[in-house]
Amino acid sequence: MLVDAVAERLEQIIQLAIQPDHVHLFIQSNPYTLPTDIPRLMKCRSSHELREEFLNLMRMPSLWTHSTFYSTAGHVSQDVIDTYIERQSKV
Repeated sequence: MLVDAVAERLEQIIQLAIQPDHVHLFIQSNPYTLPTDIPRLMKCRSSHELREEFLNLMRMPSLWTHSTFYSTAGHVSQDVIDTYIERQSKV
């Protein structure tokens, strides 16, 4: 689970909002980067670094699932997105 020291370290690796069973990530990328590449690369890197530091995670067959959800922000401001993520963190 993404709690305690693991959640704290993951926040240092990737700036995001962590829930015990999922992650909110608000990013901006160039139009040439495939949206599917971004979470794949982040999951790979974060899994590698977390497993090096937290040996108990080595027992897990996979740190991340293959599930992802993508949505565009459109004309919504970053403040609105940040507020939404913050409210989700309190649920």
